[in-house]
Amino acid sequence: MRMQSVQSPIIPLVGELIRDHPGTISLGQGVVHFGPPREALEGIELFLRDPENHKYKPVQGIPALLEKIEAKLRSENGFDMRGRSVLVTAGGNMAFQNALLAIADAGDEIILPLPYYFNHEMAIVMAGCRPVLVETDASYQLQVDAIRRAITPRTRAIVTVSPNNPTGAVYSRADLSAVNRLCREQGIFHISDEAYEYFTYDGSVHFSPGATSEGAEHTLSLFSLSKAYGFASWRIGYMVVPDRLLPAVKKIQDTVLICPPVISQFAAVGALQAGRAWFQEKLASLAQVRQVAIQALQTLGPMCAVPRAEGAFYLLLKVDAPWESMDLVRRLVIDWGVAVLPGSTFGVKDACTLRVGYGALRPEIAAEGIARLVRGLEALLEKNQS
Repeated sequence: MRMQSVQSPIIPLVGELIRDHPGTISLGQGVVHFGPPREALEGIELFLRDPENHKYKPVQGIPALLEKIEAKLRSENGFDMRGRSVLVTAGGNMAFQNALLAIADAGDEIILPLPYYFNHEMAIVMAGCRPVLVETDASYQLQVDAIRRAITPRTRAIVTVSPNNPTGAVYSRADLSAVNRLCREQGIFHISDEAYEYFTYDGSVHFSPGATSEGAEHTLSLFSLSKAYGFASWRIGYMVVPDRLLPAVKKIQDTVLICPPVISQFAAVGALQAGRAWFQEKLASLAQVRQVAIQALQTLGPMCAVPRAEGAFYLLLKVDAPWESMDLVRRLVIDWGVAVLPGSTFGVKDACTLRVGYGALRPEIAAEGIARLVRGLEALLEKNQS
């Protein structure tokens, strides 16, 4: 059976562990602690004024939202929209699934830098394709030469996620451009997941590789409102694709979804009306929590390496211990009342790693969760060394 080869989603598994241990603070799920802007809620009121909004709407998205997205892509990401199309999706994961089904056949290969976002790997396997895993360096940055060596006649796409889930790494413009050129030279696609585009720190800058004129014909750029606008349950993402792929993508979406949730699209118009300026206040709070987390974890010294993480709201810790990462997750929940995610679910099999998410909780609760994590790791690691 097809689904037997697909890994089980880790968040529900850790969620069950948390429910069995009340009082646990979760640093696991990748969401933000704040909700949508006022303008998004006002968009819902507009939706309710017209009974026609309860009917199906265009597969590609409502015109008002498409217009807002295209304006944002031009002004913020530097896209020239000639030869490209936008399609609104039910979240970023659906955008990835649409992209995959539009460009790949069963048996094709998709290159994923390690660690990968687990839903990407799952989607590739579900589509009957083969994920080809390529190591990043010690700071979780791309190794373009290694990616080049991984390309075969069956390669259909290279996936990049920047800012990155699960590592928090932000890939350089030079590396993303090199991957994009490699895709053009090899006649394959670059799937660029940019769900965390606004989440950058310490002077790091997000870059959209598909915005260049050279990237127009072979880049599929994926975005989401879930993170920056507190929109996780509203399920609104979008994708930018070459015009030639739009018929295939619309065919997929019409079959699976018919149209993105219309009430959510009205809210999304309002969110984009509030815009990036609204989000910047939220980013300042996240940046403070990030600094608290990094400073606290660095007190563990060589027992727990904290690589640079200049984006998203994650840290992928490298723990100097011989344990399976999921076993360590269980111990932290049971004995210390704090939950994180195991690095194994992101493809890290040769080391004990933990993904720490610091975005889902109010700053004071996040700080307490991080304090529990540090105390728990310190106790467990010292016991292991004794």
